[in-house]
Amino acid sequence: MTGHRADARRNYQRILAVAEAEVAAHGAEASLEQIARTAGVGSATVRRHFPTRRALLEAVFQERIEALCEHARRLSAAEDGRAALLEWLHAFVLYAVSARGFAHILSYEPPTEEPSPDSCGSRIETAATPLLQRAIRDKAVAPHVTFHDLLTLAVGIALATEHHTDPDAQAGRLFRLAVEGLSPARGAAGDGDVPALRQP
Repeated sequence: MTGHRADARRNYQRILAVAEAEVAAHGAEASLEQIARTAGVGSATVRRHFPTRRALLEAVFQERIEALCEHARRLSAAEDGRAALLEWLHAFVLYAVSARGFAHILSYEPPTEEPSPDSCGSRIETAATPLLQRAIRDKAVAPHVTFHDLLTLAVGIALATEHHTDPDAQAGRLFRLAVEGLSPARGAAGDGDVPALRQP
């Protein structure tokens, strides 16, 4: 039995390593059959470890999801709540653009009454919502803005720019446009100039 578990762990790691390369090359639509062939296992073995495509994609991005969550936790101690939120959201947008397939797994997650606590969206929301709540308390963000609004914005920008000749630059431009608004006019109560956003 111990040997069987060791074989299963090796299969899991081999499948995951191949999946990471395939997703990097082909995005969320990477072929599960090709992953199985390259890993030297049957399709049934892949599905036993990863019963759905989404489960496979979430495993592929596991470490990077945790890095985004840790980044949000570190920023929670920043002095400027608005700047902290914008820094994290900007980093999130650029990561979603650079990591093929990542935006797709988040776009599969509409808001529900009982989301899975282990899903990518739920984990990111748990880590980053305190940044949004602080910005709202500081009156730097409108109180009706939800984390899902921010997630939708980030995913939308990533999906819209993934095939652009310079996706990072285009995503950064659209993000600044979203933050600044369409009008250059200032003067509403509490408005101020939007600081330039640096590339992380």
